[in-house]
Amino acid sequence: MSGKIKVLVVDDMAMVREILAKGLDMDPRLTVVGTAANPYIARDKIVELHPDVMTLDIEMPRMDGVEFLRKLMPQYPIPVVVVSALTERGKRVTLDALAAGAVDFITKPSSDIARGLNGMLKELRGKVVAAAAANVSHWKRALPAVSTAAVPIPVPLKRQGALAESTDKVIAIGASTGGTEAIREIVSKLPAITPGVVITQHMPPGFTRMFAERLDSESPMEVKEAEDNDRVVSGRVLVAPGGLQMSVYRSGGNYHVNVKPGALVNGHCPSVEVLNRSVAEHVGANAVGVMLTGMGGDGADGLKAMRDAGAFTLAQDEASCVVFGMPKVAWEKGGVVRMLPLKDIAGAIMDYLRIRR
Repeated sequence: MSGKIKVLVVDDMAMVREILAKGLDMDPRLTVVGTAANPYIARDKIVELHPDVMTLDIEMPRMDGVEFLRKLMPQYPIPVVVVSALTERGKRVTLDALAAGAVDFITKPSSDIARGLNGMLKELRGKVVAAAAANVSHWKRALPAVSTAAVPIPVPLKRQGALAESTDKVIAIGASTGGTEAIREIVSKLPAITPGVVITQHMPPGFTRMFAERLDSESPMEVKEAEDNDRVVSGRVLVAPGGLQMSVYRSGGNYHVNVKPGALVNGHCPSVEVLNRSVAEHVGANAVGVMLTGMGGDGADGLKAMRDAGAFTLAQDEASCVVFGMPKVAWEKGGVVRMLPLKDIAGAIMDYLRIRR
């Protein structure tokens, strides 16, 4: 992309549009080419101005941001960063927006507005720059233009009775930008007999619990936000909580997770690097590592350590990534055994572990 990144700001409040536009224009890499008070104006401005990225308030009258995304993405795919509230409803709608094609999201400050606003705008500038490199072309192929509602996904019944007492295998998955849908694509295909799965997805506190609950409703496995000392067992998926670091350790013949406050690692908490390093050390050759779409290189060294310890490692290929950052760095560092399209990763895991499809 040559020149400045062109941004369209969509929000129903004039004051917010002005604040976001001024905040984005502070970055020399960005230029706000227009603003819109609602999706109808935004639609016309997209056609007229051809922005590279759109910021989108998802709670608007007449047509909310999620409905707009469902109509827009099959016809005119564009990287979108949604602006979300920290309310419970705001979190639910944010996950709906990610499922409808948004690349990333940012939360409005809920307290100490003056200080929080500066931090939010700084984060927004970074996310808009990252979004400009995102690949959203698959949305034009993925959804019919007439679709305006999510299609229910049939989910096989979860295994009845208690989970397995132990597992000798652990599947570790790391992701960032675009990862929520990539993770859903994989986890929804894994049967209830799959060995324990541990996931680090870059996401702030509060959102990970709701993300885990949504995955649980779409997966044959049990999915939950991890708690300290939770067992890693067959049939269970543990999602690292936002704002905490998660690692795996072994106690006797069982695997557990440590979930503790910790410093940022590679700029993240939770960090994929923390998870992968622990899996390399404590699980070794009994592990499967998966690196999915995301900006930067978090977890790449840890995935290399996993491979060096004998683990089978996979990464999502460039064509199916929203952002081909983390898989690319992991590949370049020698941490990846196989690079695959997203649609083939669940099958590759099952084939390697000899799980009947």
